[in-house]
Amino acid sequence: MAKNTSLYFRIVEGRNLPAKDVSGTSDPYCIVKVDNEVVARTATVWKNLNPFWGEEYTLHLPMGFHTLSFHVMDEDTIGHDDVIGKISLSKEAIGAQAKGLDSWLNLTRVNPDEEVQGEIHLGLELRKDAGKFSLHCEVIEARDLAPRDICGTSDPFAKVIFNNRSAETSIIKKTRFPHWGETLELNLDAEDLRDERNVTVEVWDWDMVGKNDFLGKVEISFACLHKSPLLGGWFRLLPLGNREADAGGKLGALRLKVRLVEDRILPSMYYQPLIDLLVDALTMLEDVTTVESRQDVAMTLVKIYLGQGLVVPFLDYLNTREVNQTTDPNTLFRSNSLASKAMEQFMKAVGMLYLHEVLKPIINRVFDEKKYIELDPKRISFKGAVSEEEVRGSSVEMLHSYLTSIIESIVGSVDQCPPVMRVAFKQLHKRVEEQFTEPENEDVKYLAISGFFFLRFFAPAILTPKLFHLRDQHADTRTSRTLLLLAKALQSVGNLGLQLGHGKEQWMAPLHPIILRSVASVKDFLDKLIDIDHDRAVFMPSVTVKEGYLHKHKAEGPQLLSRFAFKKRYFWLTSEMLSYAKMPDWQFFDLMEREFASIKHSFLGSFLSHQNVNELNQWLSAVRKASIHNECMLPSFHPGAHRSGKWTCCLQADRSVAGCSRSHSAVTLGDWSDPLDPDVEAQTIYKQLLQVKLYFCLSDGAECHLELMKPGHNLATRLLLVIEDLEQVHVTFQHREKEDVTSII
Repeated sequence: MAKNTSLYFRIVEGRNLPAKDVSGTSDPYCIVKVDNEVVARTATVWKNLNPFWGEEYTLHLPMGFHTLSFHVMDEDTIGHDDVIGKISLSKEAIGAQAKGLDSWLNLTRVNPDEEVQGEIHLGLELRKDAGKFSLHCEVIEARDLAPRDICGTSDPFAKVIFNNRSAETSIIKKTRFPHWGETLELNLDAEDLRDERNVTVEVWDWDMVGKNDFLGKVEISFACLHKSPLLGGWFRLLPLGNREADAGGKLGALRLKVRLVEDRILPSMYYQPLIDLLVDALTMLEDVTTVESRQDVAMTLVKIYLGQGLVVPFLDYLNTREVNQTTDPNTLFRSNSLASKAMEQFMKAVGMLYLHEVLKPIINRVFDEKKYIELDPKRISFKGAVSEEEVRGSSVEMLHSYLTSIIESIVGSVDQCPPVMRVAFKQLHKRVEEQFTEPENEDVKYLAISGFFFLRFFAPAILTPKLFHLRDQHADTRTSRTLLLLAKALQSVGNLGLQLGHGKEQWMAPLHPIILRSVASVKDFLDKLIDIDHDRAVFMPSVTVKEGYLHKHKAEGPQLLSRFAFKKRYFWLTSEMLSYAKMPDWQFFDLMEREFASIKHSFLGSFLSHQNVNELNQWLSAVRKASIHNECMLPSFHPGAHRSGKWTCCLQADRSVAGCSRSHSAVTLGDWSDPLDPDVEAQTIYKQLLQVKLYFCLSDGAECHLELMKPGHNLATRLLLVIEDLEQVHVTFQHREKEDVTSII
């Protein structure tokens, strides 16, 4: 039985941050770390001590984790960014909140003695020789130590301490992956054997000037050596533990939402009865889910049916049910029903690359030009000889240009739209046309599709391009206003101009002509969009999940790494292969096995700054997801290069020696390109359906006792039986795990 750990967190906003710049403000951003591995970076909010980010992330952590930390930084154009403070949350603290954490947390000072990372490989043995006892500590190696020197490395040495006795290893210069291979010995007295203290192994960075820097410690109970005289293995380095208070809010605070989900994933056969009942249970599932959880349920269901190749019939079932229950066409799909949420998540799951192809060039243009655009007379500001009328005139001209480009790009994208998406819209068009046959409802079949296509897909992406990975940074105030006006206009296009002139924003009137002129082309586009055979409805998971420019390094020979060793190439990553070409439209080459060693150099060469950490992690996540079933994955690698007869990372001379650093294959960012895993999705639905059990049980909390299924039992009874069976299977597997742990102990 597999275990699955996921972290959902939202960095909402900050308040009362200290000023770090001479202007009396700061330029704050957040870096998120899981066990000292940077996994995300928010956008920078310029000149603001009360920043709003509103950025959400999902992390998949198959191997679990220890600490989630948020570091607030002040971005500086020149020199190093300033550290404002941090918040650290242990896995236990997050897991203790059943519904998740949602609160303001004060920032604490960043103490270098607490910023430790890495592991150390030790062997401890309690020996008795001629009536005398001694403690032998074999200090073998360490990996992934924190860099303490300005060159990005450390000069580590280890020290073993017990009852005022100590011994040290030699110093290994300029490495974060030291190899000692030394045995330290401490002679013990008879009193020491009765001592209940800990054996401590500390790792330090040696400095010629000033005091040494702390790199971490390991504490092992001396009582353990009495029980098992020989202990060995890799140990995680821990901080000193002298954590200070939260500074009383002097460093400001962050509002965070964090939720930890840990699941035991059963073998597929146990979920099959639930999958068989799902379609019949959809109505019940919608009744017992909250509006907040409905989006997660919808995404889970979409993934299940995508994996089974049945997503179109699934959506058709939901949409048909919603259409048949709607009497007023003006309210069709306007609520946050399971059908509307499922369609929304479906478009994101299969259409994100399509959205990027259509919108990214125009969005980039808006960001690059940074034009001042405003139509609302109450918000227009002008200087000098420029009049309000001139501002409005230039704004209308620019909005016309942007909006025309957007509409032309969308209506010309029929062939780019994923076939499965087109077939789903074709089915929706058919159901609406069958339900609303009156002449006055002629446009409803178009509005049903455009409501999803324009209002729930393209318009939100224009409004917040960072959340759709169209940009790395949030828009500044000026660009954000332009995007808002464009999103409003595109919503009117999606409504086929039917709402024009009826709202409060009459100052949008200069855009009405272009909106009305576009209605005919939008209808023609929608007609072409649904002109497709059902046979093309299969969703092919082998799609391009990531593409873009990287710097490919030719890792041959002992020469120094120079900028001439890197060549800019355009890379494509699909679920099946990684390939590249000199330009996007050139012939591509598959990445050969011998070239995989240079992948890390590609990433390092392209993403050396914190500003690109999100792009780096998106690439790493994509590669990890594509390689999730690779049985030949190496457990370790060398993060350096073999140069001048030795590895630059661990200083080992043997070119073929095993890697000194663990392959970080666990942490991945959750997004639309996540591999389809029906068992994980079925487990999510099972947890939601546990609410169904409570829903149908007695209100006084009494336990539901169900007889064996008999002919005539209704859906609720059948579903409850399936849920109880799954509960029992989970309990059985948990008992087995406990028995296995007990036998090992």
